[in-house]
Amino acid sequence: MNYDFDQVVDRRGSDSIKWSYYGDDALPMWVADMDFRSPQPILDAICRRVDHGVFGYSFDLPPLREAVSERMQRRYNWQVSPDEILFLPGLVSGINVATRAIGDRGDGMLAQTPVYYPFLAAPANQQRELHTSQLQLSEREGNPYYEVDYDEFEAAIRPNTRLFMLCNPHNPVGRAYTPDEQLRMAEICARHDVVICSDEIHSDLLMGDTVHTPMAALDPEIGQRTITLLAPSKTFNIPALGCSTAIIQNPELRQQFEAASRGIVPHVNVLGFHAALAAYTECDDWLAELLAYLTANRDFVVDYVNNHLPGVRTTAPEATYLAWLDCRDAGIEGNPHEFFLREAGVAVNDGAAYGAGGEGFVRLNFGCPRATLEEGLERMRRALTA
Repeated sequence: MNYDFDQVVDRRGSDSIKWSYYGDDALPMWVADMDFRSPQPILDAICRRVDHGVFGYSFDLPPLREAVSERMQRRYNWQVSPDEILFLPGLVSGINVATRAIGDRGDGMLAQTPVYYPFLAAPANQQRELHTSQLQLSEREGNPYYEVDYDEFEAAIRPNTRLFMLCNPHNPVGRAYTPDEQLRMAEICARHDVVICSDEIHSDLLMGDTVHTPMAALDPEIGQRTITLLAPSKTFNIPALGCSTAIIQNPELRQQFEAASRGIVPHVNVLGFHAALAAYTECDDWLAELLAYLTANRDFVVDYVNNHLPGVRTTAPEATYLAWLDCRDAGIEGNPHEFFLREAGVAVNDGAAYGAGGEGFVRLNFGCPRATLEEGLERMRRALTA
């Protein structure tokens, strides 16, 4: 079946943060949701549940547990039993619960910057310390490329570091870490008795021939030290429906996680459950075509930036629909996020919000129809060449 990802859906006036926050004159290419309609099986599943007309308190959906378990086996050869799966109303909740669950007040959580900014906020939210290790910026095929400096990573672990929050695939730099890279990080964490929480929400959004390997699937011992966070929200463009999962194979860790969320984290809503079940059982063909479209968009962004945005360089993301643009040599006075908003009418994310190493960068969302992407990049080109 052919799906029309070129269709432009008017999202103004639809309660969209992405399309409303900066006003009607700005073209939004910032918040990490896509401008595509969700797959029809998800819409049908929601409509069937709405047609029932009653929305009382509900149980978790046992078929969804089975679907997540089957998906992990089919995609990663990772055996996850249904009772090792917990449900959450959002992945950011999972980040905060994991931070709260591991260690005590005053202990530390380690994150690799630049990184998705809720990682940076979670420790203070939960009376913990933030410890950071900066990713090493290098170059591959002429484009910015990030790697782990393992010595620096290990040196960032302090005596009170209890949790390492891994972002894989990484937001915003677009890396999909290889098994060898993950294994080295896991070995360092094991030496220092540090638990790993792996945010893998972008693990379905793989560009080209990229392969994802879950951290916990590398080795049973690593699995016993790892909390894995997943969701269909980014993949199938349903973030507002609020259904995420935590896979925790260690019973003690699972009990700690449940205890930290008890009475604070609300139950997943019934529409979120039914949308997630449809996503994981009926939408593989839609996802395959989406990935081909996003990969072409990724390639378009890389080519356009390299040839038409003077002084700007971009990552070629291995995963996610997020490009990370280095604007430090573009001659922009001040903050590039503010420059593009003011001079181009394009809203991108401010790289400084992602922590050390993000200053002078912006994050651009290419999860949109090609026409929207072309318009945004052309506006940026005109602003830079003015």
